[in-house]
Amino acid sequence: MAQHWQEILPIDRYIVAANGLLHEYDRKVLTFLYQPLIGSTCFSLYMTLWAELEESRLWSESSTHHLLMNLMGMNLNDIYEARLKLEGIGLLKTFVKTDDGERSFIYELHPPLNPEQFFLDGMLNIYLYRKIGKNHFARLKRFFTDHRKPTEKEYQNVTRAFQDVFASATPGSLQYLQDVSEDIEEAGENKQFIGRNETDPIQIDGSTFDFNLLESGLNESLVPKKALTQKVKSVISNLAFLYNINPIEMKNFILGAINPNDEIDIEDLRKGARDWYQFENYDQLPSLVERTQPSKYRVQLVEPKTQEEVLVRSLETTSPIKVFKDASNGIEPSENEMKILEEVMLKKKLLPGVVNVLIQFVLLKADMKFTKNYVEQIASHWARKEIKTVKEAMELARKEHNMYLSWSKEKGSRKSSKQKPIRTELLPDWFDKDPLKNDKQNQKEKNPDLEAEKREIEEMLKAFDE
Repeated sequence: MAQHWQEILPIDRYIVAANGLLHEYDRKVLTFLYQPLIGSTCFSLYMTLWAELEESRLWSESSTHHLLMNLMGMNLNDIYEARLKLEGIGLLKTFVKTDDGERSFIYELHPPLNPEQFFLDGMLNIYLYRKIGKNHFARLKRFFTDHRKPTEKEYQNVTRAFQDVFASATPGSLQYLQDVSEDIEEAGENKQFIGRNETDPIQIDGSTFDFNLLESGLNESLVPKKALTQKVKSVISNLAFLYNINPIEMKNFILGAINPNDEIDIEDLRKGARDWYQFENYDQLPSLVERTQPSKYRVQLVEPKTQEEVLVRSLETTSPIKVFKDASNGIEPSENEMKILEEVMLKKKLLPGVVNVLIQFVLLKADMKFTKNYVEQIASHWARKEIKTVKEAMELARKEHNMYLSWSKEKGSRKSSKQKPIRTELLPDWFDKDPLKNDKQNQKEKNPDLEAEKREIEEMLKAFDE
């Protein structure tokens, strides 16, 4: 991910636009449904940008990001990170233009999903349920619902139709309307009518899921290709992202969701995927986690100068999946390894940057093996120590290296207690940069004949005493 100073500077100007009118009711939706997912910083940024729009207008005046920093009392990096989250969850679109070296932005605010869309979304509602729990989720659902209107069986509809109330215009009036029809039907050049545009639900890019592999595994006699409509494919892409389901596993859920009309029942498909995930994860649902280290826990905020600072910056701005792949010489993590990573981030609540250090340490120290028990043992230790930053994780790994090494050998054959242990395992590049390393050990590494020289001196001293 590019750094914020490459993407945005305090002197860059911006204009706030709205993709349709934002209503007062949107504030409640943002506060109670979106804020638990995106956090108070993102919520504050959205509200601040919204406040720059005059009432019932679609465009704001031009401002600088320096003014925005002062208004929010935040640094530019935090604002940039919050902006990315708003973009990812569908509340903001960003457009940029560079003219003669000067950069300007348009921040287009999008309204949130209405409560019905949100609670039936299939992704956001799952994340919210996992975040706030069953009781609060039910309370919010009651807050955003009300009694249905009485049915037509109880009340008779006596509403008049248009033609029952109005008469057609005279020919002269119609001629007048025809003459000015262009002025009436169009807003004018470079103009648009102020109105409300509804927001589309979150949709994961279909290219992230291998539909060819899925279709090759489905028997045409059981699931015809026409059953995989665009709507069904969109749901499959979202479910695959939400529950980390591969095409082979997805096939089973589809077979269980086929109805007598050879159509895929979307609700049955969602229920099957959800039930499977909860069974595999002890009745838990997935959480919405960040792909990289949160900005508030990043320590390498200035341009890195040393190799270690470059490494820290990389671990803070790279997703755990990519770090795992890079540390594995380009090999994608297996399904079991993906589950281990998910449990470490969700159940142990380790931040992405800390998980990146854990990945490098375990893979290189344990001969490229990423076993569940060993990884969770270290992760639990780091969680109890409340490790939050990349540097804290690196320092603890150096400090407790011998203890972690003993954990990795617990199930193996134990060497004789008299045998002097020799460190032969691979270690990350950052491991040997411990400033507290034993000075005597450094001297031995520089002069391997030191012990022999000391013995010769002792023999000489004995000869003098005689």
